[in-house]
Amino acid sequence: MTRVLVVDDEPQIVRALRINLTARGYEVSTAENGQQALQVAASARPDVVVLDLGLPDMDGSAVIEGLRGWTSTPIIVLSARTDSGDKVSALDAGADDYVTKPFGMDELLARLRAAVRRASAPSASGEEAVVVTPAFTVDLAAKKVLRDGAEVHLTPTEWGVLELLVRNRGKLVAQKQLLAEVWGPGYASETHYLRVYLAQLRRKLEPRPSHPRHLLTEAGMGYRFET
Repeated sequence: MTRVLVVDDEPQIVRALRINLTARGYEVSTAENGQQALQVAASARPDVVVLDLGLPDMDGSAVIEGLRGWTSTPIIVLSARTDSGDKVSALDAGADDYVTKPFGMDELLARLRAAVRRASAPSASGEEAVVVTPAFTVDLAAKKVLRDGAEVHLTPTEWGVLELLVRNRGKLVAQKQLLAEVWGPGYASETHYLRVYLAQLRRKLEPRPSHPRHLLTEAGMGYRFET
């Protein structure tokens, strides 16, 4: 059974979608704000998300970014915003499709089926929103790190490096890939940046920074994150 998460603060739309999707064999979860959406997505592991942009606590684009921190689950934006800039922002943030309110149920269902078809077995991909090590916990959806129960302050660049390594845990991430994705394509030769930022991350996260257990260096090649 395909799992759908509907995120909208309009009860009548949530009710209509729940009735129509359930009648067609979908398992439906709902959320009325962005924070709840991120929590439900992490626990229910939906196969597709239908998301309104105008949420009471945060913009829908921020929800998309939070989800894209750890999952490739298809996201269909359902919004009253018709401005092309809003559409571009949502798609750039990681949405897969954009449906404008008011909408036809048949069209939305067709787009939903297409999004699920395009996804390559999302429910079996092994993605995790929260990655736990003996020393610290990384919450990819909330974009924060906890150590000994307290949040660790990371700069945006430190988070960018850590997130890329955690999302590729167990795999070697090449120096050039890290530099290109975190700093940009013009920094491919600035390997000293990586030494500086990995040292900072180890000081903040590793119990023994000089003998790291989780943020490992592969000499001359790149870095690896191990739980």
